[in-house]
Amino acid sequence: MAAVSSSSLLRRLRPGLLAAVVLSTAVLGTALTAVPPAGAGTAYPAVAPAPGGAAAPVADPTGTVSPPTSTPSTPSTTPFPPSAPTNLTATQVRSTSVTLTWTAATRGCCPVVGYDITYYQAFDDVVYGLSLGDVTTATITGYIQPGRQYSFRVSARDGDGRRSPFTDALTVVTPVTDTGPDTTPPSAPQNLTVGDVTASTATLSWAPSTDNVGVLGYNVYRFDGWFTSTLVATVPGTTYTAALPAPTPLRTLYYVRARDAAGNVSIASNTVTLPTTSTSPPPPPPSTCRVTYRNQSEWAGGFVATVTVQNTGTAPVDGWIVTFGFPGDQQVTNAWNATVGQTGATVTARNVDWNRVITPNGSATFGFQGRWGASDAPPTAFSLNGAPCTVG
Repeated sequence: MAAVSSSSLLRRLRPGLLAAVVLSTAVLGTALTAVPPAGAGTAYPAVAPAPGGAAAPVADPTGTVSPPTSTPSTPSTTPFPPSAPTNLTATQVRSTSVTLTWTAATRGCCPVVGYDITYYQAFDDVVYGLSLGDVTTATITGYIQPGRQYSFRVSARDGDGRRSPFTDALTVVTPVTDTGPDTTPPSAPQNLTVGDVTASTATLSWAPSTDNVGVLGYNVYRFDGWFTSTLVATVPGTTYTAALPAPTPLRTLYYVRARDAAGNVSIASNTVTLPTTSTSPPPPPPSTCRVTYRNQSEWAGGFVATVTVQNTGTAPVDGWIVTFGFPGDQQVTNAWNATVGQTGATVTARNVDWNRVITPNGSATFGFQGRWGASDAPPTAFSLNGAPCTVG
């Protein structure tokens, strides 16, 4: 039997939020697997002193009364909690589960009878809580999803409900699959900073990530400081020029995640805040790219397509990522002239070494083979390094 007594969900405290709001409480008997609890808490006896606070005199066998040789002290009943658990570690991270281990807490006034785990998904405002027995390992499955970032903390409690401080937060990111050839996410981008700022734009830059196979590109997200993140671009390099946001009651933060060809994403970088514009944002600049998508051949359940991206601007494009979404249920199975990854309906194609640079009025073409079931409708929108392209 799993050592879970309850699970709760609550809202995290955000800037401007006055109190945490409890959303619901539910028993999650299947939410985690753990060692059975060791037992309940132990009550400690109260000790009553003699009247007046002094020790009672001791009777001598001869009939005389002798004063006590010492005054026994009353045992301390100060209610102090256990120490915090230590060495919180994720021993296994899978697409829909995370296994945690930790070193047991040291008892305070009373024996430790259990542990509480709280965890939340990054850039979300819901906190999940689990109560365990006296265990030092647990496999958590409740609300764990593929390709997401989670932070965990553990505290101990004694039989009278006193709780220790929490451990430091442990942050992990789940892979998008447990069975594919690549289940290892890239490392997190480091040192995201805001560089050159103009009247309408700001340039973000960060240190590159590493990956066991290779980093395909970087996802740049805009976060409202509450619970909504928007993917604004996928770029091949370690810089991105963002339009300055308009003033808003919410905060406007940016962060970056590395991604590989299998769709695994890294733990997020630090967040940065961009200055806001004093007026409405300027209209987007004219497109400097044109993308042509052609189905070369199609048959029941399969297809071959090519994509040509043309540089219609006046400056060379040094390194490119083309992003688009399939309107049907197509899945890319292999590709050439580009490194292609797919997550859901979104396809990301990155240059290979020999076609990295697209000169003005030049173009690069890549192709892929795929499968489909219900629809092989062509994509209708494309972006080059995060900027929209003309189609046709």
